[in-house]
Amino acid sequence: MEDVLDLYAEAHDPARPTVCFDESSKQLIGEVLEPLGVQPGRVARYDYHSQRNGTRNLFIFFHPLGGWRHLKITEHRKTEDYAQCMQDLVDIHFPDAEVIRVVQDNLNTHTPWALYETFAPEEARRILSRLEFHYPPKHASWLNMAEIEFGVLGSQCLKRRIGDEATLRQEVAAWEAERNAAKATVDWRFTTPKARTKLNRLYPQN
Repeated sequence: MEDVLDLYAEAHDPARPTVCFDESSKQLIGEVLEPLGVQPGRVARYDYHSQRNGTRNLFIFFHPLGGWRHLKITEHRKTEDYAQCMQDLVDIHFPDAEVIRVVQDNLNTHTPWALYETFAPEEARRILSRLEFHYPPKHASWLNMAEIEFGVLGSQCLKRRIGDEATLRQEVAAWEAERNAAKATVDWRFTTPKARTKLNRLYPQN
């Protein structure tokens, strides 16, 4: 826990950015009957019948000190999807960084081995040499600020029916562009000293 909290307390360093990474899913639900739009004195109305069109996985990269986030939508959350996200992080999003500190949860695909399963050993090693992984403790995923961004995405963009992948991509891209233009970030105030006081029960007792 303190490893992640100390990382959050560091000043911004473009050569060593901290990026929070997480994933979630969105069920695509289409309309069977055309909704009735908003009219004077009447809210929009939707029929309870709906059509399930599968799900899509959303990967999020969130750089709190840079006020930047990016979402990648995939059909699955397989090992190769995660590995390609790490390749994108190194080659597309932060090509000039010396090392990228990645805060991520302990999911079964979030391991260096995922890159070796996906890429040739030389490529996997090249990518991993630019990455430094930091994991919150189990049952403490709330320490990953990417979860906060997913919460904002849900309330501002995804808390409604979206019936197809094209619409999902369009809506998410618009949300991302607006948040990035505003350099929106998280006002993180939970520090290591506060953890030692408030979560004293979790530390070994002498």
